[in-house]
Amino acid sequence: MKQNMGNIDRIIRTLLAVLVGILYYTEVISGTTAVIMGIIAIVFLLTSLISTCPLYMPFGLSTKKK
Repeated sequence: MKQNMGNIDRIIRTLLAVLVGILYYTEVISGTTAVIMGIIAIVFLLTSLISTCPLYMPFGLSTKKK
């Protein structure tokens, strides 16, 4: 897959995923909200690690500097 995420995009996604983890472990979020936000956080982490966002592809978007 072609990389389409820049460093700032990756950092923001990673920080949001960490924030969701902190909110879960401090029991600020729970139940269905925690599950949904947890899934989104996992997706954010995975896309940050591979530097590719599948949702950017159909629209031809890229935050990566050329």
